[in-house]
Amino acid sequence: MEGSVGGLDTPLEISSRVDDIADRLITAIAVGEYLPGSRLPSERDLAASLRVGRMTVRAAISRLVREGLLRTQRGRGGGSFVQNSLSAAAGNSAHPAVHRVLGSRWEVLKDTSEAIAHLQGAVCRAAAENRSEDDIAVLEQCLEAFRRAASGSESQIADEQLHLAIGAAAHNQTLSALLLDLEARVSISAPRHPWGDAEGMRRMEERALRDHEKLIAAIAGQRSAEAGDLGRMHARIDLEMLDNALRRSAPESTVMNTRAKQKQDGN
Repeated sequence: MEGSVGGLDTPLEISSRVDDIADRLITAIAVGEYLPGSRLPSERDLAASLRVGRMTVRAAISRLVREGLLRTQRGRGGGSFVQNSLSAAAGNSAHPAVHRVLGSRWEVLKDTSEAIAHLQGAVCRAAAENRSEDDIAVLEQCLEAFRRAASGSESQIADEQLHLAIGAAAHNQTLSALLLDLEARVSISAPRHPWGDAEGMRRMEERALRDHEKLIAAIAGQRSAEAGDLGRMHARIDLEMLDNALRRSAPESTVMNTRAKQKQDGN
């Protein structure tokens, strides 16, 4: 997207394109946009979204296959799949990539994420004001699907469907399109929300379920102000996922300096 301010979809320089794409794919795995077992977009789609050649994307994928993060499968239903979580496959060797991608764009990420939170609140408020009985039936079905979904990819997809249903219930295509556009700007590689690492994933899903239940109840009850507040707070989970990944990827020296500063500030 020409002139984008989102920070993660800017064109790559000619030099180090393979390195940059590999870093972005590693980071997408680290933050849980791609979970173990999930399939990456096709080489053509990745090349189009990052505005590089397919050979460059292919070289980056090949590197991650060698590092044990991805596996490739030929034939019908084939493609590139996440083989392992970041910690299981690449260990600390991949952390600098995550730090490079998130650290260099952090201020823009925070700014865009805050805009997303406010816009999500507006969409949820509009849904409470404009929803129909048919919309409520769909929202309740999506909520139940999220409640029953297995942890990980199934839950991630159910979450996506629920939020799309909220956007539809708002009956405002401009608001919904703006929200999807902003969310794409903070997406590192996949058109999905960050889902975290395996260690904290279940706690995050339980928190999201509580948020979803309160939010759907507010929309169904046409409590627009409450729905707006809930939607805005709920949207901030994504930035927390990114912040956690950035903290995990920080070099030990940075962590020690941060702890020392916190200790100094506390005195």
